[in-house]
Amino acid sequence: MAFLRRLLIAVGVFVALLGLLWGTLALWIDGPSSPWLAGSLAGGYALIGLYMLWQLRTAASAGLALLLWLGIAATWEQTIPPRNDRQWMPDVENLPTATLDGDRLTVRNVRDFDYHASDADFTPRWETRTYDLTQLRGGDIFFSFWGPTDIAHTIASWDFGDDRHLAISIETRKEVGESYSAVRGFFRQYELYYVVADERDVIGVRANQRGEHVFLHALLLPPDVARALLLEYVGAVNRLAVQPSWYNALTQNCTTSIRKHAARVMPLQPWSWQLLLNGHLEEMWYRNGVFHTALPFSEFKQRSEVTERAKAAEDAPDFSSRIRQGLPEPPAR
Repeated sequence: MAFLRRLLIAVGVFVALLGLLWGTLALWIDGPSSPWLAGSLAGGYALIGLYMLWQLRTAASAGLALLLWLGIAATWEQTIPPRNDRQWMPDVENLPTATLDGDRLTVRNVRDFDYHASDADFTPRWETRTYDLTQLRGGDIFFSFWGPTDIAHTIASWDFGDDRHLAISIETRKEVGESYSAVRGFFRQYELYYVVADERDVIGVRANQRGEHVFLHALLLPPDVARALLLEYVGAVNRLAVQPSWYNALTQNCTTSIRKHAARVMPLQPWSWQLLLNGHLEEMWYRNGVFHTALPFSEFKQRSEVTERAKAAEDAPDFSSRIRQGLPEPPAR
């Protein structure tokens, strides 16, 4: 019993210190624009929290005090509102919106940029496109790896036949002069943005200008489920145009957001750690029959990479068809 008590105390102290670290970083990162003032507030917050942990006589009283102290930081952070009126980077400047008239889905601000030497060097092109939902055949998912293979960026895409695909990538909406930080992504630094785009844009830029490794998998979705999932996405796109929301690297990212949308239209498998280390989702979904399963996973994975085909088809009008040449054949949609 003594060992168990010490273990519980150690776990409690670790959790308390983790919460104190989060509160300190929140004040430092999301606090006043003055670095000196933000640093002073964060430092004072940390010192008071450590004093509580050190001085209070029992683990229960220390834990309760730190929980209340953390609640102060969390409550304050909730008061920081997201906005749509900042000076945005040109590639996320326009908010997409959509309207549905029967089976006709009209999407405004579909991004179809022509990229040149880098992902910051482009000719912008925002289009209004109309899609016939009766032609929807199914959905696909892209995994794009930029470095460590434990983490990937996921992009959903819908297949309307005749080389017409609508891709939606859930990303951060960065301001002019702002770059993404993995640490800042856990705080209220970036608004949430849905890139609604042609595959030639959103996939091409990752394979070509950013040098990422991109894999494409057909999802075994019936057309009616693919339609429901697309309309769920469209609803989120329209809501963000009216009411902005914060991106969060843990709770509101490219993969957890996909899961939230999917949960509203289909039964899902239980939550898994692969949602956090989403570079492992491919194998989990392969085992669970989300993808085509006729090939061994290693061969399936190898044949699903579209990086080189995306590079070769960079400016081709039939980009989507060309990157799908040689993919593992899925069962009939």
